[in-house]
Amino acid sequence: MLGLSCKIHYCFNLNFDGFYFVILITGILKLDVSNELHRHLVSGNKHTKHMKKIILILLSVLALNQANAQGKKTEKATFGMGCFWCTEAIFQRLKGVTAVKSGYEGGQLANPTYEEVCTGNTGHAEVLQVTYNPMEISYDELLEVFWKSHDPTTLNRQGADSGTQYRSVIFYHTPEQKALAEKYKAELNKTNAYGKKVVTAIEAAKSFYVAESYHQNYFNKNGNETYCRLVIQPKIEKLEKIFKSKLKK
Repeated sequence: MLGLSCKIHYCFNLNFDGFYFVILITGILKLDVSNELHRHLVSGNKHTKHMKKIILILLSVLALNQANAQGKKTEKATFGMGCFWCTEAIFQRLKGVTAVKSGYEGGQLANPTYEEVCTGNTGHAEVLQVTYNPMEISYDELLEVFWKSHDPTTLNRQGADSGTQYRSVIFYHTPEQKALAEKYKAELNKTNAYGKKVVTAIEAAKSFYVAESYHQNYFNKNGNETYCRLVIQPKIEKLEKIFKSKLKK
């Protein structure tokens, strides 16, 4: 029985009629070989020679195609956890995160400005859209960082930032993301992890509007500003302490 999964490990190094085959699959595939098939593959029986050639060629092509496809594939995740300057500074430091964009989501007004969102009347939340490689960091791991990097028990508030635009929210992009987020939230409430109920909203992704250019990469450009030093820097220090192994070098 042959099966494929996310991890590996089987290697063929065989020579048939002048054809030299090497199958070394690492990081992408796992080859499960039944005892019976393994016996035939490694035997020198002439009746299995052609079968071995075909299997080895197919596995070579499949491994290459899977490696190329997985290497290029990225997914999106969207989180709101207060001021998007803070959110961006946290997630852009994670290994496997290839891009981040601060913006607005969840409101009624198309193409809102920062000033309009700050009124609290547009219904938008300040969010971060994260592009990530699931082969390097999973959605579950992103959720862990999300919930451990803000207070998900305060409704429409993070610290001194108050208003619906600062609400704790997850905008899911797939049914799988929805299920994982709901499961994680339920477990937090079941175990009373914060001593209070988690109020994070979990909603289907809506139109995302990229925020003005001066909001992008904000902490890295303005690290000496008072807000950055007093509010964002402590969050970064907490991130480095808790998630050191997940951070980019």
